[in-house]
Amino acid sequence: MIRDAGIHDAISIAEIYNHYVLNSHATFEVDPIEIDEMERRIENCLTRALPFLVAVVDDEIRGYACAQPYKPRAAYQHSVEISVYVSPTATANGMGTALYAALFDKLAHSGVHAVIAGISLPNDSSVCLHEKFGMSKIAHFREVGRKFDRWIDVGYWELILADTSI
Repeated sequence: MIRDAGIHDAISIAEIYNHYVLNSHATFEVDPIEIDEMERRIENCLTRALPFLVAVVDDEIRGYACAQPYKPRAAYQHSVEISVYVSPTATANGMGTALYAALFDKLAHSGVHAVIAGISLPNDSSVCLHEKFGMSKIAHFREVGRKFDRWIDVGYWELILADTSI
């Protein structure tokens, strides 16, 4: 089941995210985030009417996807940056695809025009997931991040939505 996240989901969401903080280069954060920080991130989406979704299996949150403001300046108000994280015990079972399908469905009628995703590279599964939803690679920055004592490239994928509700 996929549903809207609430502040009360912050503990489970932070646990999933912190796995990636500590064990992968999927995020460039290097220190685990506290529950109150995840609560702030969820609240930031909710107050802007941006989707923050969770996938629930057997009454446990197993993944999440969200759209956050791309940048704070007013001219970017119709652009979002998306991300998806799935519990390491629930990968490769279509959960990321299901979360993104629900996320893109909500974005399609939200007034969002540009959807952007940053992907640390290499990450073939993330690239495939984003391209499955029609996103195209638009940029590649070499060695812009450093984590686990190595340089990491970042690519950016974008999709322009056809919503005319603006």
